[in-house]
Amino acid sequence: MKRKIFKNIQIVNEGTIEVSDLMIEGDRILKIASDISHPTAEVQDFQAQVHVFPGCIDDQVHFREPGLTHKATIFSESGAAVAGGVTSFMEMPNTIPQALTQDLLEQKFQRAAESSVANFSFFMGASNENLEELLKTNYSKVCGIKIFMGSSTGNMLVDQPKSLEAIFKNAPTIIATHCEDEKTIRQNFAHFEAQYGDQIQAQMHPLIRSREACYLSSSYAVELAKKFDSRLHVLHISTKEELSLFNNQIPLDQKRITSEACVHHLYFNDQDYSELGNWIKCNPAIKTKEDQTAIQTALSNGTIDVVATDHAPHTIEEKKQIYAKSPSGLPLIQYSLLMMLELAQSNHWSLPFVAEKMAHNPAILFRIKERGFIREGYYADLAFVDLQKETLVSPESLLYKCEWSPLNQHLFQSKVIKTLVNGHEVWDGEKLMRTRNGERLLFAQTH
Repeated sequence: MKRKIFKNIQIVNEGTIEVSDLMIEGDRILKIASDISHPTAEVQDFQAQVHVFPGCIDDQVHFREPGLTHKATIFSESGAAVAGGVTSFMEMPNTIPQALTQDLLEQKFQRAAESSVANFSFFMGASNENLEELLKTNYSKVCGIKIFMGSSTGNMLVDQPKSLEAIFKNAPTIIATHCEDEKTIRQNFAHFEAQYGDQIQAQMHPLIRSREACYLSSSYAVELAKKFDSRLHVLHISTKEELSLFNNQIPLDQKRITSEACVHHLYFNDQDYSELGNWIKCNPAIKTKEDQTAIQTALSNGTIDVVATDHAPHTIEEKKQIYAKSPSGLPLIQYSLLMMLELAQSNHWSLPFVAEKMAHNPAILFRIKERGFIREGYYADLAFVDLQKETLVSPESLLYKCEWSPLNQHLFQSKVIKTLVNGHEVWDGEKLMRTRNGERLLFAQTH
């Protein structure tokens, strides 16, 4: 097998930054040492100008295939992912049809095997009626169960206490939840609709999908997890109140209840609605500056464990509709690592901290085999970042099928110049180099 040597790279990994060489053979990291040579290896010397991160693992994306491919495809969005240094993703079940059966779930895996540039897994979707299907799933090859405890596509809202208790009691794997209380949201929307009719503005979104709706649902999920000793992962925390539900005194590999922050809740706050409006409309809603600061602090102190995107593209035409008709969700995966690097500067986070929250911790939390770290014998999933080069977000730079970004014309002070997936270069800083290289993620599942 062909060998590649990357010389004099600054390896950002497991709490340190060390200048070293790294040799790859096939899809694996063969050796990490101070001076590596091999007579037939392809050599690239970076003169210590480039930082190499373990490829980011995004535990929450919506790539829209099947059924919504006018918005996005697995190929288009996985291409955007690797352009941003994200080498593995876990995709949600609310496609059309929803991934609620073994056959429908496996069809998504087959499609990804044919078209994904990045490594992949798909959540098994929960409904009020499909417990039997959930229990059939082989969770050594599937990342977990997703429950929408708030509104979602079709019949994916799981709101019957009996169904929820059965899932939490019997689930042999991690349960990832979208937590918003549907009854509260409907009451809030009715109140605002009575006042404003079709003139509701995006600024009202965090009042409609309110902090009370989030806490009511999140606290219920945590209560169920404690009752049945379930493994629970609460997605996209958006309020300061929810942070009291989580513990930062337990090592991550021993935690039964974990949480995620999304880059948009770290990056934006409700002051941004005046300029961006529906472009940053998402569920749960982006809330106040106080919430934003609290989430950043919780990420710093280990209360929140991982960072993801909830990448959720819609067409420009869809997002331009009035508030009530404009769908929730925004595309972010191509710039999530650069967003975190920018946030790291303002919050005094180290580069290893970014690697921890975007690569190490997702791998630990989901028990992903042989990924998420730069270690000998692990898969060579790597993101090369030049902190001295700029990245301008523009319509021309986007690989998203939807062709828009809430970050349009923003200038980042760093650049992903190379991404490797399974040892193969898939992004060279300007264009995709390979169109299919992703593999199915595998998990060391124990309840």
